[in-house]
Amino acid sequence: MKYSTLILSASAIALSGCQSANWFSNEEVGPTRFNAPFGAAVSNNTAVHTGIYTSEMLANLTRKFASEAPATINFEFNSTRLDEQARSALRRQAQWVKKHPQIVFTVYGHTDKVGGEAYNKRLGQRRAQAAVNYMISLGVNRSKLRGVASFGETQPVVLTEGPSRENRRTVTEVTGFGSHKKEGKLDGEYALKIYDKYIKLENLEIIKDKGGLIADASSEGTE
Repeated sequence: MKYSTLILSASAIALSGCQSANWFSNEEVGPTRFNAPFGAAVSNNTAVHTGIYTSEMLANLTRKFASEAPATINFEFNSTRLDEQARSALRRQAQWVKKHPQIVFTVYGHTDKVGGEAYNKRLGQRRAQAAVNYMISLGVNRSKLRGVASFGETQPVVLTEGPSRENRRTVTEVTGFGSHKKEGKLDGEYALKIYDKYIKLENLEIIKDKGGLIADASSEGTE
C-alpha cells in the first residue's frame, strides 16, 4: 500500500543518511518480525532472552550514544579530578542518559601503565565513580548508571609503558534495558520495543527534521 511504501522508503533513507555515523548495522535485529510466519514474535523474544540479539542491540545503542555525546573523558596523571573538558562531555552524556530513560549505562575506568596493577585498578574505579557522581549531580537517576567497573591498565588505547593521557580515561557504554522482566528474565518483547524506539523512530525523526517525507502511521493500511 502507498503508506507502507513511504515508511519503507523513509527507513531506507535513514540507513543511508546515517551510515557515515556507523552506530548501527545494516541488518535489523529482528528481521523476521515484519511479514513473518506465525510464531516469529516468540522466537525473537526467546532470542533476546538468550542473548542472541541483546549484545548486538546494546552495541548498536552504544555506537549511537557515542555518535551523539562524547563517551570518553580523560584525566591528568594520577588524578580523578574532572577538568572543564571532562565536565562538558559529562554534561552531554547526562543529557543523553536522561533523554533515554529506559536503558541503563556503565562507566568503565582506565589508567595508563605507570604504577602498580592493584593501585591502577583502584584508580580506574575512582575515576569511574567521579564521572558517575558528577552525572548524578546533574540530575541523572542513580539507577540508570548501573555498576561502576574498572579495567585499570589492562585496556590501553595507546600501547606504551609510559604516561599517556589517552589511556587515562573513563568510557560510558549502554549495558542494559532497565528492570522490566518476566519470570526473572529480561522481557525480550520489551527490549525490542525500546530498541526500536531509540534506533528506528529517532532515525525517522531526524529525516523529518531535515524535511523528509514520512507517512502518518495512523493512516497505514488505508487506500
